[in-house]
Amino acid sequence: MGDDFYQIRDDAPERAYVAAVARPNARIEADLAELRELLRTAGCETVGELIQRRDQPDPKTYLGRGKVEELEEQLRATGSEVLVIDDELTPSQQRQLENKLAIRVIDRTALILDIFASHAHTAEGKLQVELAQLEYQLPRMRGMWNHLERLGGGVGTRGPGESQLETDRRLARDRITLVKRRLAETGKRRRLQRKQRADGIVPTVSLAGYTNVGKSSLLNALTGSEVSSRNRLFETLDPTTRRYSHVGRDYTLTDTVGFIRKLPHGLVEAFASTLEETLAGDLLVHVVDAAIDEEERLDQMRSVMDVLDQIGAAAIPQIVVLNKIDLVDPSERQHLRNRLPDAIQVSAFTREGLDELEIAIAEHFSGLFEPIELLVPHSEGGVLSSLYALGAPISSREDTADGVRIIARLPASERDRYERFRVSVRTPIAPSGVDAR
Repeated sequence: MGDDFYQIRDDAPERAYVAAVARPNARIEADLAELRELLRTAGCETVGELIQRRDQPDPKTYLGRGKVEELEEQLRATGSEVLVIDDELTPSQQRQLENKLAIRVIDRTALILDIFASHAHTAEGKLQVELAQLEYQLPRMRGMWNHLERLGGGVGTRGPGESQLETDRRLARDRITLVKRRLAETGKRRRLQRKQRADGIVPTVSLAGYTNVGKSSLLNALTGSEVSSRNRLFETLDPTTRRYSHVGRDYTLTDTVGFIRKLPHGLVEAFASTLEETLAGDLLVHVVDAAIDEEERLDQMRSVMDVLDQIGAAAIPQIVVLNKIDLVDPSERQHLRNRLPDAIQVSAFTREGLDELEIAIAEHFSGLFEPIELLVPHSEGGVLSSLYALGAPISSREDTADGVRIIARLPASERDRYERFRVSVRTPIAPSGVDAR
């Protein structure tokens, strides 16, 4: 069904005209700025925009009749090829606008899905995009067969449109069922992988935040990876997990899909398994763009928290990180410290503040690990192997005639496994987070 889906292709940029209804108290300028950025990411040129201020969109044509007539003139004058609406249209509104304006019409959801389709690389990500597209298309299929329905009314011409419509709907529903089943299977594998990580003692950290705030750049800076971090919205769609070490302790760091304002609820549901990666973290690093104005920054933070609340991740412990601090002048940095005193100011580009961030992450997890001294007989070599396999921080090791004496830091969930080898601590314990080897 991908051939029928509205797409904006990178190799053939289209001239797009933007239209929106500005409800009372809406931040329409910020919304349209984001929509223009979405269009740029999709490889489309914005050639004009029209705003109508009213309490609610027109139920039939989204815009009022007078604005539709004005829009028709603007579309001709600018040579627009596609009309992009900064809302989710009903199927009826989309058909009415296309009929009246004789131009292809897409809404915000269709645009986001098009970008998702080009940025999904894993099998699961592609399935999620396909599911979201199918569920978006299903109620809009009637408009796709209007040309056949008009044939009804003569011998040999009755009902072909409706017949084809019902056939396509059945095929779409069957495909939706199949995709959901495949996603359920991949979800089971992902949950098993998360459980295996949780069974170990390597702390897991998730990066979350508004799209294009530099999460991927931060992941690269901390882990030495080369994850794509181009300046485009939704550059990272599939979750990416990398490991890094700090003073002898390993951590896993996961970069998740970025959030945006007015993220359609259906997309949150369709990408639930991807967003679940945020839930998998023991700690959530909320990355914020320090280089934008304060009102926009706070609005983005609220948007992120709204989505985290929807997926049940709002209660996960958080560290707020103000990224791109290298783009902020000294006086504004002090203002940021006053406004967000607990936030850590960093630059993934210059690496400023990364040491402070690593220390903050280590301090968060230090209380979860307690020292335990073990005397492991030489005949129990597998016990030592299991300790090292867990990634337990070892602060002291001594080979004696009775066995190997080790001081390690373990979480409470793991101490019972080694209780039979436990002895009283007689060697000074290294400070939390410090590897004495």
